Amino acid sequence: MAVTIAKERWTNKVAEVVLGTEPNIVKIGGESTLPFLHFEGEMPNRPAVALEVWDMEPTNWPEILTSAYAGVLNDPVAWAKKCVEYGADLVCLTMVSAHPDNKNTSPEECAQVAKAVADAVNVPLIILGCGIEEKDAQVLEKVAENLSGRNFLLGCATQENYKTITAACIVHGHNIIASSPLDINLEKQLNILITEMNLAANRIIIDPSVGALGYGIEYAYSIMERTRIGALTGDKMMAMPVICLLGQEVWKTKEAKSTTEEAPEWGNQERRAILWEVTTAVAFAQAGGSLFVMRHPESLKQFRAHIDKLMQSNTY
Repeated sequence: MAVTIAKERWTNKVAEVVLGTEPNIVKIGGESTLPFLHFEGEMPNRPAVALEVWDMEPTNWPEILTSAYAGVLNDPVAWAKKCVEYGADLVCLTMVSAHPDNKNTSPEECAQVAKAVADAVNVPLIILGCGIEEKDAQVLEKVAENLSGRNFLLGCATQENYKTITAACIVHGHNIIASSPLDINLEKQLNILITEMNLAANRIIIDPSVGALGYGIEYAYSIMERTRIGALTGDKMMAMPVICLLGQEVWKTKEAKSTTEEAPEWGNQERRAILWEVTTAVAFAQAGGSLFVMRHPESLKQFRAHIDKLMQSNTY
């Protein structure tokens, strides 16, 4: 007996964003359906995965994570090359040292590091600040100038600093991460403010501020799902791809950081922590995430295997 599949008819699609320059570009977004419902619309680009690099050696990462990057953690260029060896689609360079509580590195020094990393790898860069809004505006402005024309992704822009970062992206040909605190109205408002400065909508990536599995993941899932539905039903200010900065969230949880000896009832730490990162990523892929920033290379490998299966045609 023939089975008839009910299909939604959407009126719009997610914008397609191109990162990097030829021949090393990464395309994200472009979907005209809910995630992985290939029978209902198009999903032209698979979710992309970046591995995270810091511009200084981490002091609070667990050994099972640092061991994957043994010998390169004090050299962001070598670290970035290792990420590419592991198969990352992009490298996410985080300027942790710029934080006043760390080294308070100058914007000029950060820009030099970013240039060195960009010249050393053949994948696009995501470049994040230190999380202090005023300092991030200064750092990203200088980074944008030093990497002019490379079409990278810079963030995070917030209500407090978006003007400086947006202007830098316009002048120097980059894309921007618009970050809002798990609030769909603030998310949309920031996108409107950025586009009013004449940065094209297809150069904006939404950061909804995700949480890890067990730590508010359902709130982020809901915001992302509503964002995707808004995009498909015609809201142009919600029709941008979504980035999930999940590695930084997963690897600060007690489930990822507690050793096997400290929590024997939770099982082997390495297997547990990697599964925590993979499961978080898989959930957000189903919610509509297009770009994922992870930390452990084994997490990337397992997540990519899952995406391979989800990208197989299920047309009827």
